[in-house]
Amino acid sequence: MAPRRLLLVGEGNFSFAAALSETLDDSTSVTATCLQRPADLAGDPVAQENLQRLRERGTEVRFGVDCTQLADAFELHHREFDRIYFNFPHCGRKAGVAKNRELLAKFFQSCKDVLAPEGEVYVALCRGQGGTPADKPTREWHNSWQVVAMAALGGFILSDVHPFSCEAVPGYKCTGYRSQDKSFHVEGALNHIFTRSLPFEDSQPRIFRTKVGGRWFSFPEPEALVGKLNRGFLEAPSCHPVRTINEKLIAELGKVFPLKRLKRPFPLLPQGSTSALTSWNCDILSAAFWISLREDDSNSESLTDGTTQDMEDFLALFSELSLLKDPGSDSKEEAHEESYGQTTVCLRPSLLVHVQAVIQAPDFVPGSLHILSGPVFRKCRILPFTMPAFHETLFVIGFNKNLKDGCLQSLLEHLKGFLDSLLTHTLLEGSQPSSSVEFVFQPNGKEYIINVKRPNFGPDCAKALIIGSVVTSATGIMHEDQCFMFVSMNLDLLAMLVWGISDWRMLWTFDHRFLKNFVSGSIEPFKSYCLYPPCYVHDISFWLDEKKGFDELEFHTVARAVSRDTVVSIQFLSRFQHPKTQQVVWEQSRTSLGT
Repeated sequence: MAPRRLLLVGEGNFSFAAALSETLDDSTSVTATCLQRPADLAGDPVAQENLQRLRERGTEVRFGVDCTQLADAFELHHREFDRIYFNFPHCGRKAGVAKNRELLAKFFQSCKDVLAPEGEVYVALCRGQGGTPADKPTREWHNSWQVVAMAALGGFILSDVHPFSCEAVPGYKCTGYRSQDKSFHVEGALNHIFTRSLPFEDSQPRIFRTKVGGRWFSFPEPEALVGKLNRGFLEAPSCHPVRTINEKLIAELGKVFPLKRLKRPFPLLPQGSTSALTSWNCDILSAAFWISLREDDSNSESLTDGTTQDMEDFLALFSELSLLKDPGSDSKEEAHEESYGQTTVCLRPSLLVHVQAVIQAPDFVPGSLHILSGPVFRKCRILPFTMPAFHETLFVIGFNKNLKDGCLQSLLEHLKGFLDSLLTHTLLEGSQPSSSVEFVFQPNGKEYIINVKRPNFGPDCAKALIIGSVVTSATGIMHEDQCFMFVSMNLDLLAMLVWGISDWRMLWTFDHRFLKNFVSGSIEPFKSYCLYPPCYVHDISFWLDEKKGFDELEFHTVARAVSRDTVVSIQFLSRFQHPKTQQVVWEQSRTSLGT
């Protein structure tokens, strides 16, 4: 739908306003403004001719409008513009990059007062001025206008960029170069399109309550997982990409095996033994988020405002729990905690904790592929392709031991064929596949790791990403005459690879623009609405208490929680021990912050 109200600022001779107004239909109104007074343009015949054309079309023209003080120029009832244009901004004369950056920063801060909630800001800049990778050639950052960073000061993100075309507005003549009647050099100029970013909110952990053995307990969600619990991405009618990937994966394996989707709820706090998990991958359990349940006899109304509905939805995922104890907790401390009605449990780090419950269920059917999908939570280092919360799908199948090799081979072949096809689905015509799927057999003799090799992940990423695993047996859950096979897949990571999503945080955003990219059941190229976000690098140093030691994973988890996921990578640089005091300093742990 065409925008209804357009605002043009910084007009010089009004040729852009006159040309643009003639390309629009009657439902769109234009307000053209300039900083000069009418007397300043009296001797400019081109400007007078364009002003006459605008008046004949009924276009509103305002003089003396400062683009850095737009709220002063428009009454409240006359704001809410759908689009604001600022072509080739410049402070005048020989102003340097610092002055022009300041002009842009103040302009963007002014725009937020008069732009509609879903409006756009168009800023045309000469070649190289913007300082983004879209500029060819790209200027050094310190020598550019840093348009994305200046826009961020006003709460805007760069959502699109394309060449500026004078041919699209016949009759437009840009003037004002160094405050003279001279044109800017528009060859290679770019139009930068900005939209509002979501405001940064320092959300506090919500409080949940659950009933265990007839007693009520409450617990706060871990700080590193704020906003990650109970999002419903896999539920109908969600069009989230993780659901699309999940449905396609299930449909493909359904061509080879009978399917049985498990509908009963499986708790986020795992019940019973985790031997099925720890028998081949104890690292997963060691990275779990441990939480403390405190006995709570209060009713739901007494909890923090705004949590009641979340709590009710969350409770639907729980059943009577046999709670896991933290293996690292001290027995005396544990007894002390329980005496005060507190128990330590963990959020499930993998759906593999439910394997035993699945195969021991009365309705388990050997030969059928049993499917369980849901979110899991795991501490991890801060990198673009590692995530503390993601969606996992687990496939469980039981079969006669004599059929093990044939069943395994059939599953691996179909899974590899499907994944290869999926990862090339959105490639542009004529481009070469840059991914390859391989199954790497592990030394434990029971497991295949599913790797995706891609040479263009970037410097912060490994050359191969683990998107899942295939396990052929597990100690403690095998029947005498049967073998079991489990396939677990990281749906979030797979979705990132298929759609080319470079940052896992986008999958969890509350910004509605993200889901506008997706249609349920369909895979089309993903177009980000946030281009070239500014990134800042900081070095930090701190002394260590050698008695307590240093847990790098915990450090990353604390950094993730404190920064609310604004830290995108952490790199260890050096470690120093004072020769006299023997104190240790963890020096210059480099952190990169990105919006």
